Amino acid sequence: MAKHYSVMLKEVIESLNIKPNGLYVDLTLGRGGHSLEILKKISEDGILFSFDKDKQALIESEPRLSKVSNNFKLVHADFRNFKDELAKFKIQAVDGIIVDLGVSSPQLDEAERGFSYSKEARLDMRMNRHQTLDAYEIVNNWSKDQLVKIFINNADVMLPKRVAKGIIDNRPIETTTDLVDVIRNSLPAKIVRKKHPAKGVFQAIRIAVNGELDALSNMLAQVISLLKRGGVLAIITFHSIEDRIVKKAFGELIKDETGKLPIIVEKEFRVKTKKPSPVEIDENRRSRSAKLRILTKLKG
Repeated sequence: MAKHYSVMLKEVIESLNIKPNGLYVDLTLGRGGHSLEILKKISEDGILFSFDKDKQALIESEPRLSKVSNNFKLVHADFRNFKDELAKFKIQAVDGIIVDLGVSSPQLDEAERGFSYSKEARLDMRMNRHQTLDAYEIVNNWSKDQLVKIFINNADVMLPKRVAKGIIDNRPIETTTDLVDVIRNSLPAKIVRKKHPAKGVFQAIRIAVNGELDALSNMLAQVISLLKRGGVLAIITFHSIEDRIVKKAFGELIKDETGKLPIIVEKEFRVKTKKPSPVEIDENRRSRSAKLRILTKLKG
């Protein structure tokens, strides 16, 4: 298995400006990289809540985190439900939240999970293995219109109608490599030569399987109300569709509605955007499309 990298780890930890006695939330635990560094900086008076809907992520991260501190709680839940989950612990405000929207390296590297178009496996792509909807269901049972819709809304799929028709004409499609072959055969050679033709299709299906964009919108609608004054929300995006959702949500919070009136208004939020360093991109090619958007709550 390839080494797991936590994307923009240094930048995330710096942006959170961690208080030793603070309360922090990692909404996408993955293999624990960001959580681990947060734990190193909080004292016995601080606490970290780490969420993931992939049970395996919790199982594998728990021993690593325990070696640093016991000041953490692991929560098996989709981050769209994080506010209700925190309420069970009587938590109503936090100092910092990190959200890493990337698929974790182990999920990509474990062929049997079916996330990768370069490894053969049954079509799956479920982050939560307890849910019933998987990639096989979408590929083999969804209508042409449904497929075209997710190809357009969830990714930049070239000639989405042709790809959808190719899928329907070749059903049943059992494995990731079978799907890759169908995609290749559905597209003109010049498109196939330009970039891997399956990348966007697999992204679109994965997002649909896991309800990622709806979950992101739901989470963003709740998250601001949980930040304390001075609290920070750091979100790492990896493709333009999810990044537009985050950018729009942040933009609404800092929008100037004073018009041309000569009124000085104290801003409630501050927003910054960072990208991976050239060194990080060289070390981890998966980071090259990442953006870190940082929202700081200045009032409240």
